Amino acid sequence: MDYTNLKQRMDKSIGAYQEKLSEIRAGRANPAILNKVKVDYYGVPTPINQMAGISVPEARLIVIQPWDMSVLKDIEKAILASDIGINPNNDGKVIRLTFPELNEERRKELVKDVRKIAEEAKVAIRAIRRDGIDEAKTKQKNSEITEDELKSAETEIQKITDKSIEEIDKILENKENEIMSV
Repeated sequence: MDYTNLKQRMDKSIGAYQEKLSEIRAGRANPAILNKVKVDYYGVPTPINQMAGISVPEARLIVIQPWDMSVLKDIEKAILASDIGINPNNDGKVIRLTFPELNEERRKELVKDVRKIAEEAKVAIRAIRRDGIDEAKTKQKNSEITEDELKSAETEIQKITDKSIEEIDKILENKENEIMSV
C-alpha cells in the first residue's frame, strides 16, 4: 500500500498549523502577522507585502513602506480594520507598528490559544489517519489486500500519524517557549 498521499496530507496540516502560529504575535515583531491583512487596491484585495516593503528594524517594530504613496492611508485603514490588535502610526511616508511588551496574563492567554490551535491540528491529523485506515479496510473488503496486509497498513499509518503528532508537539513546545521567554 502507498502512504505518500497520506504523508503529504499530514505534512500539509502541519504546514497550515505553522502558518497559523506565525500569525500569533509573541511580543516580537513578526511580518507574518500581516499575511491575513488585505488592502483594497483599485478594487482588488491585495496583501500588504505585494504593495509595500516590510522591514523589522527593531525587535518590537515593523515598518511598512509603500511603493506607491497614494495607498498609505488605505494600508493604515486595512490594518485598523484587521484584528491584529496594533494601532498603526502613519508619518506620511511610512507606517510603523509598535508591539507592546506582553504581560504575564497575556502570555498565558497566548499559550492557551497556541495549545488550542495545536489540538485542532492534531484532530486534522487523526482524521487523515482515519481516512487512511478506512481506505485500507475497504481494500481488504474488496479482496485487494489480505488481512495481514491490513494489519501492517494500520500499523504503518499509525507510525506516520505518531510522527506527525510528535512534530506538532515539538513546534508547540518551541512556540510556548518563545511566548514565555520574550
